[in-house]
Amino acid sequence: VQLQACGGGLVQTGGSLRVSCVVSGRTASRTAMGWFRQAPGKAREFVSSISQSGITYYADSVKGRFTISRDNAKNTVYLQMNSLKADDTAVYYCTSSAKIFTQPAARLPGWYDYWGQGTQVTVSS
Repeated sequence: VQLQACGGGLVQTGGSLRVSCVVSGRTASRTAMGWFRQAPGKAREFVSSISQSGITYYADSVKGRFTISRDNAKNTVYLQMNSLKADDTAVYYCTSSAKIFTQPAARLPGWYDYWGQGTQVTVSS
């Protein structure tokens, strides 16, 4: 199983960016997918997740600004990020789990079993 994240880059405060995660070796529609991020000197933190049935969850810090979605035909999960802030600067990681989805557990990095390599998102003020 491989997860390939891409789409990061440099954007100004208030701008938008979409990161993608292509899943290979596993059917994305049968797995829960998540996005985490890690800023320098900070722990990896939950950003968003989407269950096998398409139910979505967000961290409070991104709710209303970020949208997670999936295209099962392309085995790809997206994270649309709008109204970006400097605090959103981090390496963004996509991750996958074949476990039965539960919202509290899906916020924990240890619940997932495969991770992508990460893509850098930098928001300049």
